Formats: sequence, structure tokens, C-alpha cells
Amino acid sequence: MANLMARLVLFNKPYGVLSQFTAENGHRGLHDFIDIPGIYAAGRLDADSEGLLILTDDGALQHRLADPRHKLPKTYLAQVEGAPSEAGLEPLRQPMDLGDFITRAAQARRVAEPDWLWPRDPPVRRRLVIPTSWIEIILAEGKNRQVRRMTAKAGFPTLRLIRVAIGNYHLRGLLPGEMRSE
Repeated sequence: MANLMARLVLFNKPYGVLSQFTAENGHRGLHDFIDIPGIYAAGRLDADSEGLLILTDDGALQHRLADPRHKLPKTYLAQVEGAPSEAGLEPLRQPMDLGDFITRAAQARRVAEPDWLWPRDPPVRRRLVIPTSWIEIILAEGKNRQVRRMTAKAGFPTLRLIRVAIGNYHLRGLLPGEMRSE
């Protein structure tokens, strides 16, 4: 049971920022954006991924949000190289052997580029001869670089990755570097 006075913060992690408070290897940390003592990230996003990071001061809640056994769906938008067809998306919807683990089945569908999307700094590289498209992927897990590894194995490497939701918590209305308490 979560502490009734638990603090829960939704943060839009910018590209190039670590999911930890300390800076490391030339990457900024969360301390550059968040000055709330005693809160910790419930899960992680790679430095080159953007979007929703949930922070809390409640250890049990932190564990429940981050642990795949609780099956909180994690929703991502991925800009990928190429234009996957329905058949091209099918491998993402099935358990996929990534070598060190087999993924659970995921949901995947083509979507339009979001109209609310902010520009990335630095911009995603563009190639004139290779189209890009956006897909929404919903996982019941979230292992290290899983979406990137899945899309690459399916033949559509990820160029930009944004986590937009974890369970009922959504990025809606937060620009990179912004946060709100829930």
C-alpha cells in the first residue's frame, strides 16, 4: 500500500539527460531540473530517449511502477527508418528473441507524427532517400533499450524514442524539462 502522503512527480526527460540525479560522462542529470529532496525515479529512460519519467519518495510505489510483474503498460512513440506495413509490424506484436531475453507480446501500430511534438535538440538525422514514420508501441515490460532493439530486429531502426505514458500517467502538456505533481 502506498504512503498516503507519497509525492509523485511526472517529468518530461529531455534528450541527452540521464535518469539519475548525478551527471555522468558529459550527460546532465535530473538535478539540473528537479530540486525536490528524497524522490527517486521509478524506472529509467536511456540518455538518448525522451519523455515520461515518474519520480516518487515512496519506495513501494517506486517498485510497483517499475517492476514488469505489475504489468503497467508503457506507451512509446518511435520515429523509425522506413515505412513498416501491417505485416512489417507483426514481429513487434509477437514475443521476440533478442538474444539475452525473449520479449512479451507488444502492441504496435503506425501513427501520424504527433502535432504536439517538440523539436529535438539535436535534431534527428535526415536521409533524403530513406523515409521515416512513427509507430506506437505498448509494452508490459521495459528492459534495457528494448524498443530500439525490437524495431532494429524488425528492420526499422529507431531514430527517436519518446515514452508518453506509464499506466494511467501521461506526458500530456509537459514540455522537455517540465514536471508536475500528481
